[in-house]
Amino acid sequence: MEFTFSEKSLEMQARVRNFMEDHVIPRHKDFMAEQHNGTYTLSFMNDLKALAKSEGLWNMFLPSLKDDEPGTRMSNLDYAPLAEIMGRLPWASEVFNCSAPDTGNMEILHMFGTPEQKEKWLKPLLNGEIRSCFGMTEPDVASSDATNVQTLIRRDGDEYVINGRKWFSTGAASPNCKLCIVMGKTDPDADRHKQQSMILVPMDTPGITVTRNIPVMNHHSYESHCEVVYKDVRVPASNLLGEEGSGFALAQARLGPGRIHHMMRSLGQAELALELMVERSLERKTFGKYLHEQGVIMEMIARSRCEIEQARLLVLKAAWMIDNVGAKEARNEIGMIKVVVPEIQGKVIDRAIQIFGGMGVTPDTPLPDLWTMARCLRLADGPDEVHLRSLGRSLIKAAQKGPMNSHRFYTVPDRADETDMRPAVAAAVAALANEAAE
Repeated sequence: MEFTFSEKSLEMQARVRNFMEDHVIPRHKDFMAEQHNGTYTLSFMNDLKALAKSEGLWNMFLPSLKDDEPGTRMSNLDYAPLAEIMGRLPWASEVFNCSAPDTGNMEILHMFGTPEQKEKWLKPLLNGEIRSCFGMTEPDVASSDATNVQTLIRRDGDEYVINGRKWFSTGAASPNCKLCIVMGKTDPDADRHKQQSMILVPMDTPGITVTRNIPVMNHHSYESHCEVVYKDVRVPASNLLGEEGSGFALAQARLGPGRIHHMMRSLGQAELALELMVERSLERKTFGKYLHEQGVIMEMIARSRCEIEQARLLVLKAAWMIDNVGAKEARNEIGMIKVVVPEIQGKVIDRAIQIFGGMGVTPDTPLPDLWTMARCLRLADGPDEVHLRSLGRSLIKAAQKGPMNSHRFYTVPDRADETDMRPAVAAAVAALANEAAE
């Protein structure tokens, strides 16, 4: 297993880092001001995107990117550190056209879209001309089990008719969001993993209503997490993505590399929190000592470094496996990083808040926003419990098929010369039963 980044990746890391320092981080104050005003588009975003695109820092997440498509083709392993660098500011990935949910939508359009679908939707997404959202989670069912999805996609001649309610459709409030990939049931009577399909739905189609942008921890996000109602929404049958009944498989294909992106962005935020807490500990004094001289603070800093390093290695392993053996073979590792990283991210950010004290819960630092994202990520793309259940079942299934020879490590006492007490015990039990009966 080789974790060495290619020369291309090392070069791109330096270039993305420099771009962040020179152009993105200086605009964070502007981002905070515009987000506070409730905007869903940033006045300076198009300028930053044009600059990033002109410098070749564009669409770096697609290993299968074609030569005639805009962007830089990179493996999942080589892209991972770039996601970490961009992830230090939650809004920065959009600058490089590498932000969710567009990345996942571009991936499945790239893999499963028809030539016509790619021309109409993938091309403008790759060019950064439009945004998109993904409609899967529903308020009325436990969507952590995708087979619970209730939205109906019914064939009616040359059209499909969609009825349902989705929420947490990230990005749906943006005026630049022109497409939603909706998951629903085309055949409720089919095998439970063949009932669902995905379909391309233009956001200006009659019958679509964005009812609200849902606050997360009482915080309205710039990217928006919307509740969307689909009432008798009609789209051409040619808008079906893949085949009828392939929705579950498409969802799994979408989530594999996407979790590498999410988790590395999360580690970027954990790294920022660690950097903040270390520098804060050098500046503040309590009880006659700088914070870093307090043993408990030193331990918090050290544990944070240990945990981030462990988590990063696990994510890089998952990325390497996707590149070399495919997402299916890497499914356990993909599930593990989804559990491990947000938990560690939350711990590190929480420690940083403690070290900052009162300032740590104010908007004067990025810590409250980062903590909120970490907590939400333990639910997004499936809660921890679902991934742990899947991982546990996989391990048990493998053990049931295995040689079952761990008993070789037992050191059981040799009882060969001892009297077998089982008949006597059985007789005693029978006698007690007879006495009780009498």
